[in-house]
Parts: sequence; C-alpha cells; structure tokens
Amino acid sequence: MTDQAAPSFALTRPAHVDTAHLVVQDLDRVAGFYRDIIGLTPLDASASGQVLGVAGTPLLTLTTDRTVAKAPRTAAGLFHTAFLVPNRRALGAWLAHAAHAGVRLDGASDHLVSEAIYLSDPEGNGIEIYRDRTPMEWTYFPDGTVQMATERLDLQALYDSAPKGAWGGMEDGTAIGHIHLQVGNIPEADAFYRDVLGLKIMARYPGASFFATGGYHHHVAANIWNSRGAGARGTGMTGLAGYALKFNEEGELARALAGLERLEIAATRSAQGWSLNDPWGIGLTLSA
Repeated sequence: MTDQAAPSFALTRPAHVDTAHLVVQDLDRVAGFYRDIIGLTPLDASASGQVLGVAGTPLLTLTTDRTVAKAPRTAAGLFHTAFLVPNRRALGAWLAHAAHAGVRLDGASDHLVSEAIYLSDPEGNGIEIYRDRTPMEWTYFPDGTVQMATERLDLQALYDSAPKGAWGGMEDGTAIGHIHLQVGNIPEADAFYRDVLGLKIMARYPGASFFATGGYHHHVAANIWNSRGAGARGTGMTGLAGYALKFNEEGELARALAGLERLEIAATRSAQGWSLNDPWGIGLTLSA
C-alpha cells in the first residue's frame, strides 16, 4: 500500500508515458533483473517475450529473437527508462533492497524537482528509479519552464530512512514517469516533440531538452551525450523498440495527430492507438 492515494502528478497531465518496449538478447536474464532487482511483477510470458508491471498494470514489455544484435552505445535509442515511485519512503525501500542485493549503481542525483538513483540492466539499458517532490516545491520561471539541477543525493540518509522489514517489490502506484532518449541532434528533437507533438520544453541542459505536458518537469527527454549525429536505428537492434504516450485529454491527442498530418508523418492506427517512428526510428504509440 502507499500513503499517496491519488495518482502521481506526472500521470494526471494532458499526456504521460504509459509503457516501454525493450528488445533484449537474453530474455530470461533481463526479465529476472526487472523482477528481482527493480521489483516489477511478471504479468504475461511467452517464449519470445514477457510483460512486467505493478499491481496488474503493464509497464515494460521485453521481447527477443535469435537475430537480435547488440546496439552500439552511440546508437539512437534509450538513455534510460525512469520508474517513478509514489513517495520518498518507497525510494528508500528500493535503495535498501538494492544495497542488500549488492546492486551496482551508476549514480544518484538531487534534481531539485526529484531525487533519482541510476543503474543499468544486464544488457546496458539505462534505468532511473526516482521520486518527485511536490510541484509546490518546484521553482517555475516566468516562461513556464522549471528549475532543474544535478546535485549530490545523500544516499546514506535515504538508506537510513527506509522502512525496516522485508521488501515486497515496487509499491502500488509506481509508473514510468518519463523516458529519456538518445538522439542525433537537439534541434530535430525540438522540432518533433515540441513543434509536431505539442510538448512544451520545460528545461534545457547542454546537449539535452526536456519535454512535458501540463507543467510536469519532463515526460520525455532527449540528449546527444553519447549519440551526437546518430541516424535512424537499424532493424534487429537491442534496446528501445518503442514506447507509448497516453493522452488524458483528447484535444491534446487531436493536436498531436494534426501535427503529424500537417507534416505528412505516417501513423498507423490499431487497437493500441496511432503508431509511428520518431526521426531516429524509435517506435512511438499515441493513445487516448
């Protein structure tokens, strides 16, 4: 159970990230990591794929086949999938679990709007586990952007704050709060995510833009830190096959679809929504 009954602020905005899909080489090993270390629950499984989530809600799909090739670190695709936990207690509980399991962390930061812990799965896919401060604690600038930074996170204090007792996996209410992408260049990312899909740029770092709806700090981020100049992803690569943006407001979805039509960007409609590729061949599904 969680002490935060209402959905996270990130999920109540006009649009938010719903699910992510990774292609992997060793399905059992990677799925076991997301189950045992990250704390997701298996919801469906076949010989070529698994779906994992929290409290019955799908968050992550993993698929494989024998022809999958390891994507180079410089390829466009995933920087990290960011799992948003409901509160600081849940973040401390996950950290204590990770410490007891001997998990190697890649870093930890206080971003002013959030507290975040970074690691990688067994095939190098980046992961962020984070909790948000409340929007009332954020600093907004007159243009509507939000103050973010990268400061030291006191992991010892967070660990000490963790509840005692056995860890039971991710708390109810955990979701994918944002997805952070590797892209080839930032102006093209701005042109797609802001000008076509209608997301607002909420912050900029050198070599990165952070996009969101409804005043959230970011639902999607794009950087060129490893991938400057990258072209479209090749077929059969490991890593991020795609992700889904869910629109809580149909008017926002209509505006995004109009942007695609205006620029003649092909989107295929199915039961899941409208599917397309971003400029780097990363799959994206828009759903209501």
